[in-house]
Amino acid sequence: VQLQASGGGLVQPGGSLRLSCSASVNIFSMNIMGWYRQAPGKQRELVAMFSNLGSTNYADSVKGRFTITRDRAKNTMYLRMNSLKTEDTAVYYCNSFRSGENYWGQGTLVTVSS
Repeated sequence: VQLQASGGGLVQPGGSLRLSCSASVNIFSMNIMGWYRQAPGKQRELVAMFSNLGSTNYADSVKGRFTITRDRAKNTMYLRMNSLKTEDTAVYYCNSFRSGENYWGQGTLVTVSS
């Protein structure tokens, strides 16, 4: 399984970005799929995910600002990020889990700065 994340960039505080994650296999065949991020000097943390039942979960720090979605026709998962804060600056990774195997994309850098 190969995951390709894109859409990162430089944005001002309060701005928006949409990240995309495409996969080499059907994303709906994944048990779990989501977004993680890692800020400089910090541990990688879960941002948002789809559970194996299709429900969504968000980190408290992004609830109400970020939305995770997926498009069956485009076989792509998205992370819409609104009201971005400087503390959202990080490398964002898409992740998937299936049949006991964990897969990571290469990461896309999001920098929130004025």
